Amino acid sequence: MDNNIIIIEQLRKIYKGSGKRKSKTVEAVRDINFQVKENEIFGLLGPNGAGKTTTMRILCTLISPTAGKVSVLGYDLLKHQSEIRNNIGYVSQKGGLELRSTGRENLILQARLYGISILEAKKRADILLEKLDLKTFADRKAKTYSGGQRRLFDLATGIINKPKILFLDEPTTGLDPGSRNHVWNEVKKLHDEGTTIILTTHYLEEADVLCDRVAIINLGKIVELGNPAHLKRKIIAGDIISLNFDNDIILQNAKNILAKEKFSKEIQSSNTTLHIFIDEGDGTLPLVVQILHNNNLHIRTVSLSRPTLDDVFLKLTGRKLIETEN
Repeated sequence: MDNNIIIIEQLRKIYKGSGKRKSKTVEAVRDINFQVKENEIFGLLGPNGAGKTTTMRILCTLISPTAGKVSVLGYDLLKHQSEIRNNIGYVSQKGGLELRSTGRENLILQARLYGISILEAKKRADILLEKLDLKTFADRKAKTYSGGQRRLFDLATGIINKPKILFLDEPTTGLDPGSRNHVWNEVKKLHDEGTTIILTTHYLEEADVLCDRVAIINLGKIVELGNPAHLKRKIIAGDIISLNFDNDIILQNAKNILAKEKFSKEIQSSNTTLHIFIDEGDGTLPLVVQILHNNNLHIRTVSLSRPTLDDVFLKLTGRKLIETEN
């Protein structure tokens, strides 16, 4: 039985320039296709500018696509925007709290904007304050909240209408590890209660911890899609030896030498670090070090690891995801 709650076909978004750049265009989303199943956490993973937020804003009816077909909860994106909005929640990167109002007042206001009666709005606010452990500071002005407290209230405003789908755009950007984990736990609880969640992130750990499936986006295109564990097995089988050198000349010499060895399935470089993809690292690592030592090539640092989503991104795009944030 087909349980796809979102269906995207050949989605495309082009931004036209203005002023002196009127002739220039930016293709933010390039003919992407994917589906989201009911009650899964689906992640859009990629660097800033990859097209993640543009895709999410289209799905939330905040901007119109240039081309393509989108269905959300069985509704056509272009024909039934009101029906879609009534059934989704959206939390933007920057959040939407009125800082001069209290957290409780923000929740009630958000509920009223959905057409919920004042009595029901207050009831739902009380329930969420209890559920998300926000009661102790609910009646303080939002401008006094910490980053983690604001993000939890953002999450609360996103679910005040009891949405079938919750969209979270970079839900933990800028948070300390403790606050980030708190938000993650609440997202997991919402998922366990039956909410379908779509989130964008450039945090590899976040995608690995939360998402049932991930679409890796680079330069407006989906380069791979699947669950995190499957992607790591499919794209990178085996281990990875990472070697860091003092300069690019040493790196290139090492790369040329190691590329001739049978154990090297693939070699990629990133700045002054060489990544060697191999079947089994424990026995190969000492051999790699010995080969480079015999060729008078000094290694600054060396590490052995199992593949991560960052390694997947590196193999698919030729660069590490973290580097693209600089």
